[in-house]
Amino acid sequence: MQLLYQNQTKMIIGALYNVYNRLGYGYREKEYQRGFVSELEKLGLVFDRELYCNLKYDDKIISKFFIDFLVKFKEEKINIVVELKVAEEFHKKYFDQVMTYLKTNGLELGLLAIFTRKSVLIKRIINQKTKSA
Repeated sequence: MQLLYQNQTKMIIGALYNVYNRLGYGYREKEYQRGFVSELEKLGLVFDRELYCNLKYDDKIISKFFIDFLVKFKEEKINIVVELKVAEEFHKKYFDQVMTYLKTNGLELGLLAIFTRKSVLIKRIINQKTKSA
């Protein structure tokens, strides 16, 4: 079975593993984000960091969000949300957070990465309500 944006996510996931392999466990989210920036730059990937987004209702802003990373593959017209956390396990609130980002921006795929004592764990989150999903 072909995964959604398999080649693109493989690059991002490799970058996340590189960060964990070099830093290990015990840092704050910001340090892992800075390492991830370095890895994305090495790969020549285009991205936005701490991307500000609004949720509007009746043309009024009802909420504001900051996406950790939006990795852009411009030639393929693909944007992938990447959210980093430091935790020991996945929590529903993390999934909900990524899904909110996807829905608000009409995006298909997000990657949720948590840096644990033993490894970096990554989950793919798909917004089924986009046109092509």
